[in-house]
Amino acid sequence: MKSQISVIGCGWLGLTLAKSLAKDQFIVKGSTTSKNKLDLLNSNSIKAYLVNLKESEITGDYSQFLTASETIVINIPPGLRKNPTKNHVLELKHLMHAIEAHSIKNVLYISSTSVFKNEVNFPIITANTKPNATSNNAKQLIEIEQMFQDNPNFNTTILRFGGLVDETRHPSTMLSGRENVSNPKAPINLIHKKDCVAIIKTIIKNNLWNLVLNAVFPKHIDKETYYKEDCKLKNLPPPNYNYTEESKGKIIESTTLVQLLNYTFTAVP
Repeated sequence: MKSQISVIGCGWLGLTLAKSLAKDQFIVKGSTTSKNKLDLLNSNSIKAYLVNLKESEITGDYSQFLTASETIVINIPPGLRKNPTKNHVLELKHLMHAIEAHSIKNVLYISSTSVFKNEVNFPIITANTKPNATSNNAKQLIEIEQMFQDNPNFNTTILRFGGLVDETRHPSTMLSGRENVSNPKAPINLIHKKDCVAIIKTIIKNNLWNLVLNAVFPKHIDKETYYKEDCKLKNLPPPNYNYTEESKGKIIESTTLVQLLNYTFTAVP
């Protein structure tokens, strides 16, 4: 019998991950904030629980959700676009204390490459590069990363994904036909959901803990070229760009991940 894993946040990525882990014979518990989603999770061999993270407390069946799990995957977007004044750090602090109380051994925190600043010289970002972005979203993610890494009560691996895509969710669709799109010469840093799931499973199956990893497909052509080609393939009008300001961006390297996980990216974004 394989170990039990709790996946908090069974949305676009988390549900696919939880279903894949269940197929691999893990005992999987999944959380959702929507009662309407409980049947969907249960029907896919995922033990479903209602869990809500708030600034003041955690509500719902969080104790049952965490009980007897060896590993938790935290896959919760900060949600600051909808609620820019929200303190996501406080929400995750309550979760961290609950993880301690339930003696969970391993934490996999899904973060983002947005913790790194976009700059005109397109700096090369490695796993050893210190996060330096200054947006509210980035500062909260950076604080959460450090909070979990500094906790001695469990192992923590930080996994930072670039822009997440699949066949149904792609920035080309959102950018198509838009005017004055910024940073046309900036490099792309995208990753397909298939690779996201495969990387998470590799970390869990091989007990690769206490690491910090960046995960981006190793293709960094500029935005203008990439979206022009992709929109053409999809029969969509390409976006039009703002060339009046110098492009800012970065190049996210996944070399450390590839070496430590012996991983080969398979899905071209």
